[in-house]
Amino acid sequence: MSRVQLALNVSDLESAVKFYSRLFSTEPAKRRPGYANFAVAEPPLKLVLFENPGAPTRLNHLGVEVESSDDVGAAQRRLSDEGLEPATEDGVTCCYAVQDKVWVDDPDGAPWEIYTVLADSDEPQQSQLRTVELGGDGGCECC
Repeated sequence: MSRVQLALNVSDLESAVKFYSRLFSTEPAKRRPGYANFAVAEPPLKLVLFENPGAPTRLNHLGVEVESSDDVGAAQRRLSDEGLEPATEDGVTCCYAVQDKVWVDDPDGAPWEIYTVLADSDEPQQSQLRTVELGGDGGCECC
């Protein structure tokens, strides 16, 4: 099952968790300092919250969570065939999980990732997320 991901910068994580728990009638699937994510069943949505009160925008990044690394690879090939110049990150630690992912930017620079979670992690990230340069400013403010 694939689902769309919406990652938001929030000024107060506790208030945001309380609001989104009520909005979607579900509790976070994962909580860490400054971080929460929800696996919403209906509508199928991965909602990720980053406590980042100084962020210039509320949108952190967008994404599509897929089931496997093979799905990420297929997305990378499809995006390349469409001329979108995707950038790949394999085995990166981000958002308290080890992931394979591919990135593209929309025409206005909004970052999109297509990713799969390989394993859980106790660390938010192993290095600067999105070390690859794309058409926008070079990365989201994840983790």
